[in-house]
Amino acid sequence: MNADKVQVFDTTLRDGEQVPGCKLNTHQKVLIAQRLDELGVDVIEAGFPISSPGDFASVQAIARIVKNATVCGLSRAVKSDIEAAARALEHAVKPRIHTGIGTSDSHIKHKFNSTREGVVERAVEAVSFAKTFVDDVEFYAEDAGRTDNEFLAYICSEAIKAGATVLNIPDTTGYCLPEAYGAKIKYLKENVHGIEKAILSCHCHNDLGLATANSIAGVMNGARQIECTINGVGERAGNTSLEEIVMVLRQHPYLNLDTNVDSKLLYSTSRMVSESMGMPVQPNKAIVGANAFAHSSGIHQDGVIKNRETYEIIDPKDVGVTESAIVLTARSGRAALAYRAKNLGYELTKLQLDDVYNEFLVFADRSKEVCDGDIHQIMENCKLNVRATA
Repeated sequence: MNADKVQVFDTTLRDGEQVPGCKLNTHQKVLIAQRLDELGVDVIEAGFPISSPGDFASVQAIARIVKNATVCGLSRAVKSDIEAAARALEHAVKPRIHTGIGTSDSHIKHKFNSTREGVVERAVEAVSFAKTFVDDVEFYAEDAGRTDNEFLAYICSEAIKAGATVLNIPDTTGYCLPEAYGAKIKYLKENVHGIEKAILSCHCHNDLGLATANSIAGVMNGARQIECTINGVGERAGNTSLEEIVMVLRQHPYLNLDTNVDSKLLYSTSRMVSESMGMPVQPNKAIVGANAFAHSSGIHQDGVIKNRETYEIIDPKDVGVTESAIVLTARSGRAALAYRAKNLGYELTKLQLDDVYNEFLVFADRSKEVCDGDIHQIMENCKLNVRATA
């Protein structure tokens, strides 16, 4: 893999679907998987096959239809889980089994009532067994964010010896700060034996709002895969947002990192997932939120009208949005009103604009937003000799 390419591992259909009330049926999952393949993601984590007959059927159906991306099935470090994943992925062009175990002292003690030695043994057995079914095996060290770095490097080294091709380093609880998570990836890059045989992967949760920042810190320190979801959906506060990592890397070319994702499909894919899951995207969501390219402050509107780059670092067309929105409110200035009026066919002189603006403020103070119909009414109220030409 080129050093400047970051693989995108999409887990919308597995980790993302774990959001309460966002259950997808097999048909919906297949449609989303087809879109993800078209979008250009490298890996689609299609589900957790052992968890239910429905999830098994969904992974199996996705494995049959995806042509370009690797199709991945999740498992615990349990033989029956791994066998179920292998059966579900049987017809995949590029199958991957994702298996692993908790590695933090908290998980070892409270989840497994085990020891570090016992967890390493289970990890090695799981990876070795998965390797008998597929060549591509990803090992996850759950709660790696709170795992001692020296032990984490050791268990990752043992996983590579057993055949792991990808090492997933999850900040499962979203606890890490970017500097600490980046340092952890750097430590593993420098201290895991056989690391040249595997890819380090970032899987960051958003409990403190740092998932994207942590993932970017990870790839800046040597990771070459980011695990993420459309709209950042996922457990609790969600996962790393796919659209954010794609555009962060694209807007900072000096990092010399990029993905294979077709960014012009981001907005429509976001809408598709939102509607399928019945989970609205918050208006101020980065990249794909309704307000991501909307301007209501008069100062901002004036700047954007003169030159889009004054207040927008991304061209909306690059993510599939038609154009920026100039939203008229009581905070809007004359430039924004003249711009919107001109779009409706009204060419106003400076004196006419002054009269219209005073009437506009009356309307704006009565409502949150002034729409096109209100502008027509304002023109009529002003009794100006202007007519819409379009």
